[in-house]
Amino acid sequence: MTLVGYKAKNHPQQVSRRGARPEIDDRATTPEVFDPLNARFHFTIDVAASALNTKCERYYTIEDDGLAQSWAGERVWCNPPHSNIEPWVAKAWNAWSKGAELIVMLLPANRTEQGWWQREVEPHRDKGFSLRVEFLSGRLRFLAPGALEIKPNERPPYGCCLLIWGRNEAQ
Repeated sequence: MTLVGYKAKNHPQQVSRRGARPEIDDRATTPEVFDPLNARFHFTIDVAASALNTKCERYYTIEDDGLAQSWAGERVWCNPPHSNIEPWVAKAWNAWSKGAELIVMLLPANRTEQGWWQREVEPHRDKGFSLRVEFLSGRLRFLAPGALEIKPNERPPYGCCLLIWGRNEAQ
């Protein structure tokens, strides 16, 4: 079998310029996923949230624009819009350099070939810098906007990973 002439195609959600899609981007992390992470990392703010899906007492909504806010001194939880990831990763690097205590970002694990991953993650991950990547097992399930339970087939078509900026994130 040869791959000569094969043209890979990304899912439209990965490459589209049409902007955020609330039905895709406004997914709540379930307590089963978030609670153990919060017990481990002790988050102080959720920087990409809505009033219905926030995981922390303090949070920034789309109207607050978490990208424009300071994350200095915070222990940040971020499940950014999956249709526009790069600005959030770039913001995390900037916030880390300006004094964020810890940043944990939940991302699709199937984007490692994309330019933003190659620019913002790959040169730094697991190489003695402050950034680590943890790949999560299985496929996470997310709550749809306003939903109280997960319906069948509401898993995204990809696994997830955590990007972790922190010196001693186990504390």
